[in-house]
Amino acid sequence: VPLEKSEVFERMDRELLVNTYWQSNTILCLKRANKWFPLIQKILKEQEVPDDFKYLAVIESGLQNLKSPAGARGVWQFMESSGKALDLEINDNIDQRYHIEMATLAACKYLKSAKERLGGSWILAAASYNMGVSGIKRRLNQQQVGNYFDLYLNSETARYVYRIAAFKHIFENQQNFGFNIRDQDLYNLTDIQVVEVDTAIEDLAKFAIDFSVTYRDIKEHNPWLRDRHLENKSGKLYEIKIPIHK
Repeated sequence: VPLEKSEVFERMDRELLVNTYWQSNTILCLKRANKWFPLIQKILKEQEVPDDFKYLAVIESGLQNLKSPAGARGVWQFMESSGKALDLEINDNIDQRYHIEMATLAACKYLKSAKERLGGSWILAAASYNMGVSGIKRRLNQQQVGNYFDLYLNSETARYVYRIAAFKHIFENQQNFGFNIRDQDLYNLTDIQVVEVDTAIEDLAKFAIDFSVTYRDIKEHNPWLRDRHLENKSGKLYEIKIPIHK
């Protein structure tokens, strides 16, 4: 980030201030990161995507399985058409935008493709996650520049990369920004066992009882299951997470 430019410095400073003093939101993000970052980081590393892209998930959803007013869903906030284009299964019964591993893989697939189409720039790939590759390309051509920091963009995309960088800086320097969260107050993943299923499940509540857990347990740990049953007419193999209660 070229902070020697006064405009760039001001934009970066804004995002640092906004996210430092919107304390409740940032504290919750810090707590959730302890739960989800190890899983996301592992996939980013395996897919050879820079580790910093975990902060893209933070600014998109606060590391929550949200639904936006426009219809984007999950931690990585994919629209239905985008998700399907990235090989996520999305229908009335299953929505893998809510599947953290599958959605992270899809995000990696998108970012690597975007980087390739945008001249090898990870920063432009990040900006395209908000505006789309064609939108970024069009503005680069119209404005005859080759750098995100030289582009004139709508307010949301103009803030996008700065927000990612701001969260990275805050997360890596928490105490400098006044965040002192005790280890015992951080969120953690529940221990699970994985059950492979290649048949339909008529009633997830009954399925849960067979494993001495509740329907709520199944839905909380498998939010990609969108109904009370699993159809699976094709006999596809699915992995269902079962929490281990101690």
